[in-house]
Amino acid sequence: MFKRLFVLSLLVPVLAPALALAQSGDPSGKLTTEAIIKRTLEGRFGGAKIEAVAKTPYLGLYEVRLPGNEIIYVDEKMSYVFSGSILDAKSMQNLTEKRLRELTAIKWEDLPLEGAFKTVRGNGKRLLAVFSDPNCPYCKRFEKDLAKLSDVTIYTFLYPILSQDSTDKSKAVWCSPDKSKAWNDLMLSGTVPAPARCDTPIEKNLAFARKTNITGTPTLFFANGERVPGAVPQEQLEKLLAQNSK
Repeated sequence: MFKRLFVLSLLVPVLAPALALAQSGDPSGKLTTEAIIKRTLEGRFGGAKIEAVAKTPYLGLYEVRLPGNEIIYVDEKMSYVFSGSILDAKSMQNLTEKRLRELTAIKWEDLPLEGAFKTVRGNGKRLLAVFSDPNCPYCKRFEKDLAKLSDVTIYTFLYPILSQDSTDKSKAVWCSPDKSKAWNDLMLSGTVPAPARCDTPIEKNLAFARKTNITGTPTLFFANGERVPGAVPQEQLEKLLAQNSK
């Protein structure tokens, strides 16, 4: 990430002349500013893929979407490249983070729920999906907050990415007679379930995660499809569940 930003800073002085060259190479005048920015940046970044460019309502800046769920900003003439978050000065809301959540959302119906085990508390009306690694310390801390939730259905996707031991523990949980109990005992008490062999959805979970760019644990999905990376505090979790429940 920092290496990429360093390269961007070195390229800033040559982007504006490159834009003029790109425009002169389009005598039809049919290329949009977004298309010119995309073509110019890809050329100057050694063929690196730019996923999309879109005009923002912020000071005439253009949003440039890079692989790996990253956003940078450029002005129309590409005289400057901006990296970092844009905040709303009144509400102090992180607009870049909000935009990333919109871009990385997944329809609830598209989640492969057959690859998760289900834990229901109370009426189970609020829905939450969690991709988790059994050796992830943030996941263990987050499970303590999940245990305090009521009226929720939690779909836990075993997503072992840290080590072979993570995979072994995930398989043991999935092959347990009571998956939810085995998982809670492991994450909350450190009790490792006995090794067992059975068919598991772990490889499919890993493939789905690669396809949808789930790169860390825990990663949360809410009923409206919103994706939230990381172990959010319980107060924020309750707020997100209230906002995003069907």
